[in-house]
Amino acid sequence: MDSVTQIPPEKAPSPFSIPVFRGIWTASLASNFGGLIQSVGAAWMMTSLSASPVLIALVPAATTLPIMLLSLWAGAVADNLDRRKVMILCQSAMLLTSALLAAAAWAGLITPWLLLGFTFALGCATAINGPAWQASVGDMVPRTILPSAVAMNSMGFNLARSVGPALGGVIVAAAGAAAAFLVNALSYVGLLVVLARWRPDLPPKLLPRERLGVAMVAGVGYVAASPKIKLVLLRAGAFGIGAAAVSALMPLVARDLLGGGALTFGVTSGAFGIGAVMGALSSRTLRARFSIETIVRSAALTLALGTALTAASPWLALAILGYMLAGAGWVLALSTFNVSVQMSAPRWVVARAVALYQMIAFGGMAGGAWLFGWISEHHGVVVGLYAAASTQFVAAMLGFWRPLPQVGDDNLDPRGDWHEPDTIIPIEPRSGPVVITIEYHIPPGSIVPFLTAMSERRRIRRRDGAHGWQLLRDLGEPDLWVERYHVSTWLDYVRHNQRRTVADIANSEAIAALHAGPDAPVVHRRLERQTGSLPISRAPDAREMSDAMTDPTRSS
Repeated sequence: MDSVTQIPPEKAPSPFSIPVFRGIWTASLASNFGGLIQSVGAAWMMTSLSASPVLIALVPAATTLPIMLLSLWAGAVADNLDRRKVMILCQSAMLLTSALLAAAAWAGLITPWLLLGFTFALGCATAINGPAWQASVGDMVPRTILPSAVAMNSMGFNLARSVGPALGGVIVAAAGAAAAFLVNALSYVGLLVVLARWRPDLPPKLLPRERLGVAMVAGVGYVAASPKIKLVLLRAGAFGIGAAAVSALMPLVARDLLGGGALTFGVTSGAFGIGAVMGALSSRTLRARFSIETIVRSAALTLALGTALTAASPWLALAILGYMLAGAGWVLALSTFNVSVQMSAPRWVVARAVALYQMIAFGGMAGGAWLFGWISEHHGVVVGLYAAASTQFVAAMLGFWRPLPQVGDDNLDPRGDWHEPDTIIPIEPRSGPVVITIEYHIPPGSIVPFLTAMSERRRIRRRDGAHGWQLLRDLGEPDLWVERYHVSTWLDYVRHNQRRTVADIANSEAIAALHAGPDAPVVHRRLERQTGSLPISRAPDAREMSDAMTDPTRSS
C-alpha cells in the first residue's frame, strides 16, 4: 500500500482543491437544479393529469427503471470508450429531450403516458451517463480522497434538491410545468461547456477495446468473484426497495395528507434535500469514527424513522422533520454503497461495477415505487408509508446477518510486472482457445496451506476472466500439482494477466513460497485444436501440430 492511501480521512485534502473537480462539480450543481425543477414539474403535472397513485408513483419509477435496464451496458461503454465523450453525448440528449418536453407541454399535447415516455427517455440518458460520470471521479481526484469526492457529488445533488424543488414549485405555480421543463433544458448548457474543455490525463490503452457483449460478461464475472462487492449489492438492493416510497409518494403526502399544492410539494422536497446535504457533510467525519456497517445501518434506521414520521404527520412542520431525517439517511447510505463499490474495483472494471450497483439499487427503488404506490392506491398513503418504513427497518437489520466489510485497504493498481511471452508458433490475438497449465512441487507438509492459497488463486483467476479452473495432483508423482485453466483467445490471456493487481502479490508470494522444486513453476501455454478441422488433402505439419509451448518462468 502506498503512503497516500494511509492518510487518515479527516486529514486528506478536499476534492475542491482540484480545479477540474471543482469546475465540473459546479456545472453539475446547476444541471442538478434543472433536473430537480423538471422532476417537480413532471410529478405535479401528473397529479393534474391523473388521480391514480400508481401513475403518480410511476413518474420517479420511469427515471429509475432505465438505470436497472441499461446500467450494465452503459458501464461496459464507459470502461471501453472515452468517458468524457460519453457524458457529452448523454448531456446533449437530455438537453434535446427536455426541450421537446417543454414544447409538447406548451402546445397542450401532454398525456399521462406521453409524460412517462419523456421521463423514461430522460432516465435512459441519465442511466447511460451515470457509470461514465461515477467512474470519471477517479480520473479527477487521487484515490485517497475518492470517498470525499463521491460524498461531495451526493451533496451537490442534494444541495440542489434542498432548494431546487421549492424553486420548481414556485415556477410551476407561476408559469406552469412547461417553464420548469425549459429551465431544465437550459441547465445542461454549462456542463456541456465544461466537459468540452476538460482533457483528462489518462494512461494509454495498449490493448484493443473489448466487444461490448464480452465486456458485460467480464464485468458480471468480476463482481460475481468479488465477495465484498456482492455483499454491497445485496445490501443496496434491500435498501433501495424500502427507500423508494419516501420520494415516490411525496406528491401524495403534499396533496392528500398536508392538503397543499405545488409549493407545499416543493417545500417538502427541499426539506429532504436539506437533510441529504447535512448527511453528505457529516459523511467524512462519520467515516473517520465508525465502520461502514455502522454508518449504513444507522442511515437505514434514520430513513425508516423519517418515512414513518411523514406518515404520522398531519402538520407540515413534523413532515419537514421527517423528510430531513429521510434525506440524511438516504444520502449517507447511497454514497457509502457507491464508495464501497468504487474502492473494491480496479480502474479497468470500475464503471461496470458501479453500473451493477446502480442497477441493483435503483432497480429496487423502481420496484419499491410501484409496490408502495399499489399499496397506497388500495389501502391509503399512510399504510404505504408505514409499509415502506417497516421494509427499511428489515433492511437495516440485515446488517446483523450480512455486515458490510471495510474497504480501501487493498491496492488495486495493476501489478505491471507481466510481459507477453514470445512463442515459437506464430499466434494472433484471436487465436484460441488457450489452455494454461502451471506445475508446482509441493511437499506433503505444505499441502493444507497450498490448498488454501489455491482457493484464493481460483477466485482471482475467475475474477480476471479465466474459465474451467482446475487443480490436479499427479498420481505417479505425489508432490506434483498442476493448476489448469483456459481463456477464449490469446488476447483474453493477455488481458487476464494484465488485470492482476498489487493486492494479488501476497497470494502469488504465498504459493511461490510453498513451491519446493529446483526451478520456478513451469508454465505450459497450449492452443486447443480439433482434429476434424484439419484439411484432408494436406498432411499435418509437425511444427503446426506441436501446440505445447513450455516456458520455465514464473509468469502465468
